[in-house]
Amino acid sequence: MVRLVEVTIGNAQYTIKTDADAAYIQSIAKHVNSKIEEIQNKTRSVSTINVVILAALNIADDLFREKGRNRKYVKEIEDRSRQLIDIIEKEV
Repeated sequence: MVRLVEVTIGNAQYTIKTDADAAYIQSIAKHVNSKIEEIQNKTRSVSTINVVILAALNIADDLFREKGRNRKYVKEIEDRSRQLIDIIEKEV
């Protein structure tokens, strides 16, 4: 079911049209806000757009690193599965 979810990111209100749970959307907004605050505390930049862009880059970096780890784990599982299948086939 599509619903509208109100979130605050930075100092702005946004209405998100989604079929996801409202609590999930709020948790995403909270994560974005925490990244923005983290960048604001680490940098002297007073430009909101610069802080938001840096936060977006940090979030994208986190995502890409996690995807890389996921690919690595999937490959390990596939390799181990093949090894187990080989062992089982030799025993049968």
